[in-house]
Amino acid sequence: MGIISTIATLGGLIRPATDLTRVVRGDAAAAEQMDHEWQKAVLEQLSAEFSQRQVTPFDRLINGLNRLPRPALALGTLGLFVYAMADPVGFGVRMQGLVLVPDQLWWLLGAIVSFYFGARELHYLRDRRPPVKVDDVLAVTKAQDALEALRPEHGTDLAPAGVFGWSRKASVVAAKGRSVDPDHNGAVEDWRALQSG
Repeated sequence: MGIISTIATLGGLIRPATDLTRVVRGDAAAAEQMDHEWQKAVLEQLSAEFSQRQVTPFDRLINGLNRLPRPALALGTLGLFVYAMADPVGFGVRMQGLVLVPDQLWWLLGAIVSFYFGARELHYLRDRRPPVKVDDVLAVTKAQDALEALRPEHGTDLAPAGVFGWSRKASVVAAKGRSVDPDHNGAVEDWRALQSG
């Protein structure tokens, strides 16, 4: 019964120590909750600002210009067939003129056309994606913070202890005092040191 009464006495000391720590250091859980609420409010305000976008006449004009090249290319190609049937001699003269176009210009035209069509497809793909939710952004930022905490400047060893009980950080610290030798093999020396000690 002596051990149980000692534990009960120590249990009475734990609560005041916890309260004192909370007064000196602050409540980490409450601070994280306040930070979460603040980030959520900021993101909700930003999403509210961009949710009702008004389309201006300038936006309509640019959207119309963006839609012109595709039908122009399609109708222009069909127009070449009509032109070849209507005036074969004129069509032949113009096609011989295309022979003089250098290869670099053909490559440039191909790049422009492929980038244009690729950009349009990406635009429609982006429009089909569901909107990003505030909780998704918060989950990503939380994961980023957890990954940032793993950086060496935070004092975390990225290589946990392996089968032989050594880590990458311990190997680097042990290797700092050694001279540079072309036949030096640090892993073998660490293994020999573990075997002998």
